Amino acid sequence: MPEQTYKPALKSKLPEIETSIFTVMSKMAAEHNAINLSQGFPDFPVSGELIDRIHYYMKQGYNQYAPTPGMPALVKAIAQKLERCFGFSPQDPAREITLTAGATEALFCVIAALVHKGDEVIVLDPAYDAYVPTIALQGGNSARIPLKQENFRPDWEAIEKAVKPETKLIILNTPHNPTGAILKEEDLKELQKLLQKHEQLWVLSDEVYEHITFDGERHESVLRYPEIRKRAAAVFSFGKTFHATGWKTGYVVAPPSLMKEIRNIHQFVTFAVHTPTQMGLADYLQEPAHYEQLPRFYQQKRDIFARLMEGSRFRPVPSSGTYFQLYSYADISDKPDTEMAGWLTKEYGVAAIPVSVFYESKRDQQLLRFCFAKNEETLKQAAEILCKI
Repeated sequence: MPEQTYKPALKSKLPEIETSIFTVMSKMAAEHNAINLSQGFPDFPVSGELIDRIHYYMKQGYNQYAPTPGMPALVKAIAQKLERCFGFSPQDPAREITLTAGATEALFCVIAALVHKGDEVIVLDPAYDAYVPTIALQGGNSARIPLKQENFRPDWEAIEKAVKPETKLIILNTPHNPTGAILKEEDLKELQKLLQKHEQLWVLSDEVYEHITFDGERHESVLRYPEIRKRAAAVFSFGKTFHATGWKTGYVVAPPSLMKEIRNIHQFVTFAVHTPTQMGLADYLQEPAHYEQLPRFYQQKRDIFARLMEGSRFRPVPSSGTYFQLYSYADISDKPDTEMAGWLTKEYGVAAIPVSVFYESKRDQQLLRFCFAKNEETLKQAAEILCKI
């Protein structure tokens, strides 16, 4: 007789969560040898200078644990960058800046620090997929408020109506993934009014595409606004900025009282971030051109892809930031967007992300998200295929 085995009962903490759409589409792209414009990663190399600096520090012996908040040299360099970019000079950088294992860990730690069982969090749809599961893991509830359909900007009247005594946090994302929309100065002023009216409310601002804005538009960080940053945590990503998503290196900026709680979580999630990478980044940040040239760099890619797609039946939705471009396929097919994304990948060899998956309601507007953080040759090959449809 076969040996009888006993398995303990397993109850999922996230029973409704499925595999990330990014994983699903990248796997499908690999299986069908498709051009992957779905997952947001560049297909061009990281700066050799930056790699050399990291290698240098590896050889110099910087291979053991970093301090939990981050290497002092990088914390100092980030503080200088914040002053240069946003006019915000932290009074005590050592207590206001923490390095994290990518922006995803920073988002997790901020939400875990602020949200308790029964708390409510306002999430603006369509929303990046990391927010809601993390809220659920803390026992919190997500109040999903759709962005305006015409421009994907916040509906501040609807947000105001959604705030309750148990509403603890509002999550913003600018430049916005997946739509490419950005917050404007008037949005930050509306946010400031909201915080003045609701004293229990905190802000989590996901700003990982801070340096990728187009057409002369300024990135409106919450850190620019003194009254907002007192009650806000802002999250950033070196992976997005320096084309190195696989390094998973980001950071969070928050007032000392909140940062203390964030670090309480951080020390038991990753404890510290890769030491030689931190040291290399500290050196690399000394030259502001390394990040200040990004708007022009990515706007050129956006415009190249748009020009290549002019002969297609896909219709673009304006992109003001990120390295994503939405296209409507309403003139091509009435398929649901998830089906359309699969069909494009399998039948034509170009992978994109369906936008409906970012909505609680799964609202289908026949929109697909394409990543243009690619070599020009990759964009040419993809556009040539898409123009034939």
